[in-house]
Amino acid sequence: MEMKIISRSGRVPAYETKGAAGFDIAAYLEEPVTLEPGMRMLVPTGLFFEVPEGYEAQVRARSGLAVKYGIGLVNGIGTVDADYRGEVKVPLINWGSEPFVIRNGERIAQVVINRIEQVELVSAEELSETERGAGGFGHTGV
Repeated sequence: MEMKIISRSGRVPAYETKGAAGFDIAAYLEEPVTLEPGMRMLVPTGLFFEVPEGYEAQVRARSGLAVKYGIGLVNGIGTVDADYRGEVKVPLINWGSEPFVIRNGERIAQVVINRIEQVELVSAEELSETERGAGGFGHTGV
C-alpha cells in the first residue's frame, strides 16, 4: 500500500527499522521556538498526507521526548483522516519543568497508520446487558 506525502522540506519521512510500527515526523520552522513549562503549541511539520481510504494516520508522542523532557501531545493521540489534505501540525505540550527548544528538522512526533471502519450509528432506547454493565473507571479495583 502507498501513501502520498508532500514535504515542504523535501525530506519524506521513513520507517527507521524493518519492524517499526511508525515513522517520525519533524518540525518545519523558520526559527527555533521555545515551549515553556505548561505551554501548548501547534507545531507545523510541512507535511501533507493522502491517507488511503479506510485508514487513519495516528499522530503520537515520541517516547524519548516524553521521558527525557516531559513533551507530549495535548490530545494524547491525534488522527489525520483519509479526507484531510491540509498540513499536518502537532499539538505539543510541555509537561516538564524546564523550557524545551524546538528546532527546524527536530523529530517531534511519530505516525502510525491504522485500518479503520465506520459503523452505522443507530438511535436506541436501551442497550444489551453485560457482566460489567455501567461500571466505569476503577470499578474492578486497584
